[in-house]
Amino acid sequence: MNNSVVINTAICLPAPDIEALIQGRVIVAMCKNYIVPERQFALYPSDGSINILPVDQYYQSNFLTTAKTTLAQVSAETISVRAWVRCEKCEPLDNTESLSALSRLTIWTTEALQEILTQRHNIFLLYLRVYHLPKVITLSIKVVNSQFVYLAEPLTISEVTPVLEDRTFAQRKHQLENRQPPLHPELEELQSAIAQLSQTNSAAQKLDNDIKIFLGWNSRKLETPDSDLVWIDKIAEVGNSSDGHTFEKFVRRGLLKLGFTGSGLNPDATGGAGGMDFYAEQPYPIVGECKATKTEKVTDGTPAQLLKIGMNHLGKFQYENSIKLIVAAGELNFYALRTATENQMNVISPETLQKLVELQAHYKNSINLLELKECLQQSPFGLVEDKVNSYIDKVEKSLNLRSHILQLLKKHLEKTGDLNVGIDALVVAYIYDSPPETLKDKELYEILIELSSPLTGYLGRIKGSDWKSDRFYFLRDLAITLK
Repeated sequence: MNNSVVINTAICLPAPDIEALIQGRVIVAMCKNYIVPERQFALYPSDGSINILPVDQYYQSNFLTTAKTTLAQVSAETISVRAWVRCEKCEPLDNTESLSALSRLTIWTTEALQEILTQRHNIFLLYLRVYHLPKVITLSIKVVNSQFVYLAEPLTISEVTPVLEDRTFAQRKHQLENRQPPLHPELEELQSAIAQLSQTNSAAQKLDNDIKIFLGWNSRKLETPDSDLVWIDKIAEVGNSSDGHTFEKFVRRGLLKLGFTGSGLNPDATGGAGGMDFYAEQPYPIVGECKATKTEKVTDGTPAQLLKIGMNHLGKFQYENSIKLIVAAGELNFYALRTATENQMNVISPETLQKLVELQAHYKNSINLLELKECLQQSPFGLVEDKVNSYIDKVEKSLNLRSHILQLLKKHLEKTGDLNVGIDALVVAYIYDSPPETLKDKELYEILIELSSPLTGYLGRIKGSDWKSDRFYFLRDLAITLK
């Protein structure tokens, strides 16, 4: 449907059922009447009084909190129409099928499904493709005597914003039609546990959205720009100024953002412990000095101060086993460079630190601190812009490779019409798709495992008997916006 269409009918469903449809948690609803596929309706929420059993018995425990919250929000005077649906399939339910299998794939308890069939005899399961309306429509509540409501003011609809993308919906529909069990029931429990917290906590909201994507309840990544980018984008600017105190704070905040921890990284402190500008303890010790400057050269005093204060405060053994880092804007003079090089100090510019932190902000956990340690503890020492930038290039190359593999898998599924794909087919597709680098079969498989982790949620995985029989399906893109 590329053009807008006008509808004037709504299907009346319990408000919790509609909430589950809009969340992408389910793709089905129950109806007393057979509905011809392709018919379109607005979603009209009711207070749930049409349900046969009390709410605690009607809905599954991992949906109960959402159900009660949704019912409590149903107004006595108005209702909000937020979405519309198209019926994709309508199938009768009867007592011959396993209601427990259906229950595990929906929000209703087995007891509720059994009671509905006992009392109503005829009940239909509607497979619904859900679309958001461009804006919420508020309507006066009507007394509803049937499952359908005539809208006095017709709605203009389009398929611009589906809850689930085509492939995700097809996968969910196939799973439900064949009553295949949920792949990750433990993650469904986790999502339920954090659902309420996500309403007031942005970190919980992000995790909630990531879990929903991984479960196939949502097709879209919640794109919320990292608020830290406001100060991250100023690291180089402040480093190339005379504001040394602010620069120290930005450097400490940058190291925290990269994943370092320690008492010597307090971003609000006016100076580090024992006079050190910064000191991290985990995942490995790193000690350093900052030097903000507009035009002047960096003298021998900066590396000499790091050596003196580091030795005095940490002791010889701990200091020598720490990574030494100087973040300096100006050019080092001859003596400063010699002192830094001979004492295994790494000197980088504010611009390079900013690039590292920006990469971490845009692609969380892309900076592997143990790999960064390996980079920093090996020669050459002194000015190490090339060494660190080579590491940054390696990270960007890794991100581009993963984006390439995701797009490859997505295109393969679109061309073949399959819902998932195994490693053998992907290996062949990878070879003939201008691969950015050569990979062995197991190396490609290991990247697929990484991308299908619940913590990343770019792919879904159907576990087989061994690694060659695993199947993978697409969930979401890895958008690369590297400068």
